[in-house]
This record gives sequence, C-alpha cells and structure tokens, in this order.
Amino acid sequence: MSGPAALEDLDWPADALNWLEAYAWSGLDFTADDLRKSVRPAPHGNMVGGVFQAARKLGIIRPIGFTESNTPSRKHSVIRVWRGVNEGVTS
Repeated sequence: MSGPAALEDLDWPADALNWLEAYAWSGLDFTADDLRKSVRPAPHGNMVGGVFQAARKLGIIRPIGFTESNTPSRKHSVIRVWRGVNEGVTS
C-alpha cells in the first residue's frame, strides 16, 4: 500500500503502541526491527519512530543502547535498543 490510501490505516499507531507495551513487559530487549517484523507495515516509514517516542514519553520504554539493523533496506544502519521500564514486574 502506498499513497493516500495507505495513510487511511488510522489504527496502526495504536496497534504498534499496544505491541510495544506488551513486548516491554516481556523483559526482552527489542528494536524497531522487531516491531516491523511483528506489526503490519506502517502507513509511512516515519511513523515507527513516532510510536517509539510516544512510548518513551509515556514511560513504557527506555533506550539502553544501539545495534545494527538487520532489515536489508536499512543497510546495517545503527538503531536503538529498547527495554521496558517495568519489565517483568508483577503486582
């Protein structure tokens, strides 16, 4: 999907944020590559970073380092590694 029709996927940001929140509780480190593999493609490439920043501002995730992307189109560029703020905590 591309062009204006692709931007009609208004549920993508919420779905991606839900995935991030659920994965953050796993205790596993993750990157944008993991999100791209687990959630349908974003309507626009810039939306991925926006969802990570929203999750960070909400206190769901925190950056812990960097790694090389394993997505071919990213050509091994550097991406952040994230971890959930309250990973594995039970109440």
